Amino acid sequence: MIIDIQARNFSLTKALRSYTERRLNLALNSGKDHIQRVIIRLSDINGPRGGADKRCHLQIMLGGLPCVVIEDTEIDLYEAIDRATERAGNTVVRKLGRQQDLFRHGR
Repeated sequence: MIIDIQARNFSLTKALRSYTERRLNLALNSGKDHIQRVIIRLSDINGPRGGADKRCHLQIMLGGLPCVVIEDTEIDLYEAIDRATERAGNTVVRKLGRQQDLFRHGR
């Protein structure tokens, strides 16, 4: 699984990169054999003005299935990462389960 982390409108620290990778690996562990690439875009929409403007956008490429795209916006970037990765993990498990059911029972 290739992980590409991009920061928009702020500098990506080593701590934030490490945290993001750790959360992704935990959330996507059960589907990691089917995931080809994950692109994460972290952004601060309003800059220094504040507000619920920290966005985590995930794009997960699965082998043979459509991409999973999850986005979450929160006041705290770490919370946005937590919520987006958790939702992404659930979505990937659900998609892979449906794919296995279709394969098992025929189309």
